[in-house]
Amino acid sequence: MKDEKSCCSKKTRKRSPEELRKLINRLNRIDGQVNGIKKMLESDAYCTDILIQVSACQAAFNSFTKELLASHIRNCVVSDIKNGNDEVIDDLVQTLQKLMK
Repeated sequence: MKDEKSCCSKKTRKRSPEELRKLINRLNRIDGQVNGIKKMLESDAYCTDILIQVSACQAAFNSFTKELLASHIRNCVVSDIKNGNDEVIDDLVQTLQKLMK
């Protein structure tokens, strides 16, 4: 039985070079945005300007999440269902519930 308190499973999935590149590029942009927010704080930027950048960073994370979730459904979930593993549906529902907190 899977440990319910664990945040990550031990499963892995090989991604295509293109998918990996796209996801890493998104994360690199987010990293740049976070560093920009740090610099804004250090330079005493006005609160609303920082908040707008935080909102942009959250939107970038949402885009990353949507991209990864779509890939997971198209690849992992479909593959497991085709192979007779219907438990993947319960896993997907749990994941979606965690994402929507």
